[in-house]
Amino acid sequence: MLQLLVDGMLLLASFVGAMALRLDSFYFLALYEPWIAIGITLPITLFIFVRKGFYRAVVRYISSRAFAVVFWGIFASSIILFCVSQLLGLFVPRSVPGIYAMLAFLSIGGVRFILRELFFRQQRRGRTPLLIYGAGTAGRDLVGVLGRGRDYTAIGFIDETPALHGTDIVGLRVYDPEMLPELVEDHGIKLVLLAIPEASRARRREIIDLLASLAVQVQTIPDLEDIVSGRSQISEIREVAPEDLLGRDPVPAKLELMSANITDKIVMVTGAGGSIGSELCRQISQHRPRTVVLFDVSEVALYTLEMELRDGLEARQCDGQIVPLLGSVQNPRRVQAVIRRYGVQTIYHAAAYKHVPLVEQNIVEGLRNNVFGTLTLLEAAIAANVESFILVSTDKAVRPTNVMGASKRMAELICQAHSRTQTQTSISIVRFGNVLGSSGSVIPRFRKQIATGGPVTVTDPEITRYFMSIPEAAQLVIQAGAMAKGGDVFLLDMGAPVKIADLADRMIRLSGLTPYIEGQSNGDVEIVFTQLRPGEKLYEELLIGDDARPTDHPRIMTANERCISWEELQPIVKDLLAACLDQDVSALRELLADAPTGYRPDAQLVDLTAASGSASTNTKASSF
Repeated sequence: MLQLLVDGMLLLASFVGAMALRLDSFYFLALYEPWIAIGITLPITLFIFVRKGFYRAVVRYISSRAFAVVFWGIFASSIILFCVSQLLGLFVPRSVPGIYAMLAFLSIGGVRFILRELFFRQQRRGRTPLLIYGAGTAGRDLVGVLGRGRDYTAIGFIDETPALHGTDIVGLRVYDPEMLPELVEDHGIKLVLLAIPEASRARRREIIDLLASLAVQVQTIPDLEDIVSGRSQISEIREVAPEDLLGRDPVPAKLELMSANITDKIVMVTGAGGSIGSELCRQISQHRPRTVVLFDVSEVALYTLEMELRDGLEARQCDGQIVPLLGSVQNPRRVQAVIRRYGVQTIYHAAAYKHVPLVEQNIVEGLRNNVFGTLTLLEAAIAANVESFILVSTDKAVRPTNVMGASKRMAELICQAHSRTQTQTSISIVRFGNVLGSSGSVIPRFRKQIATGGPVTVTDPEITRYFMSIPEAAQLVIQAGAMAKGGDVFLLDMGAPVKIADLADRMIRLSGLTPYIEGQSNGDVEIVFTQLRPGEKLYEELLIGDDARPTDHPRIMTANERCISWEELQPIVKDLLAACLDQDVSALRELLADAPTGYRPDAQLVDLTAASGSASTNTKASSF
């Protein structure tokens, strides 16, 4: 009713204004004919507005649709005014309806626009100012998302397209990236949102490096692939992905390699609940296996993964079977029963203890799981005529300085030795470096440390690591396994090594903070260098020798490395087993150093059970 009353007054005022402008006088106010014309036109116009739903729009959220109703309603009102005045012979000049229409549209639409702007200006007070990098569709949609929130207000767009510079899009100015420092300083910008889902990771890395120098927080919207697939929405603003920090674009997978060991087959993944194991299961389930056997000792991880995979199969309307099985690869009867019960054809062996410091402190269990778990699973696979056995290994197996790396090298030697004793099971090894975002990875740890104000701890200023995203690593493991001929050692191209101190510095800056090192500078978050942990290396390697050859895949190489026969290796394995059963950690280190693993320990013994000496028992190593 209030809007009707105000609009009636505005229409009346517009008519009076139109008459005054046309006649350059107000003498018409004493005449009755103009009042008859507007008296007939006014209620009809308001009736049109009501019927078109104009008054259902909340003024503060009025949209372009409401303004279209105003336009057509005013246009109809001017036609009615003209017809009424002409048909009844009333004193209304013929140009008045046109002037009236312009004044009425400006007043009725303008009042609402002003009220809306006043409301949003009041709302924007106290909000954090931000810039949106990318003035495309995603950026424009993001403006609408931010407008519905209460925390942020967009100041403008940053875009690399010269034709857009200086233009206004959805009410925001588009600026050249070169103006970023000036905008950050002038407007007190605290946050930049990357709205470029179609950009490559390499391009994102360049933009992130540019923004890192400004000490503003940087967040992003999901990748275009995630948005199109429905896994994410544009409104899901998140931290910069670890993959964007590396700037490494994945190579499209070869479908024939992805499906070779999976499609219509029974596939088993050990360590299925882990970082690599779970991603292997996700990708395997997308290539229509007959059955995916999830094997893990963790009840929680197994349950979570099973639910996720079942939901995925239902969404894709696939009829594959998911089998969650609790168990340890160290249990031969359990492993044998599972492989035979389900007729497993392909095994991806990802079950391993991988944290270097923990394995240094728990040497016996690290070896039992990584070495003898692999041996148990492999012998069961060979006995059951499994077609393919793929060991997921690590770059720490190359010239290891820690027990974890030595244990994985022993696992590699066991696989290579068994590949020479039989032909029914294709055995291969896939070796690669660190994966981003895995449990124990530096990036989640750095994020937690930054969130609590620091310090961010780095072991050494010069320490470097190879990194790869978990999805890319799993994809390459599957493709490498499909190329195996027996006894192959595949190396994944990890790209350029990353200095961990530089990674910490960049993450702090992308959080809108300034890093500093004690005694060198001032800032918000301190980077503290501790020291290398027991068994930790400054640099990691992927190749034992220098004979790496390319394969049909640009990111996968193969190596021709020295291996020994099972006859030579078996006595070493028996001695290791006996020392494990005796809990003799000192003997285990000596045996690993004497074995052909390249193990050279560079730290003192830190095993937590060795404080009182080697815990020798009378247990005999008759069998594993």
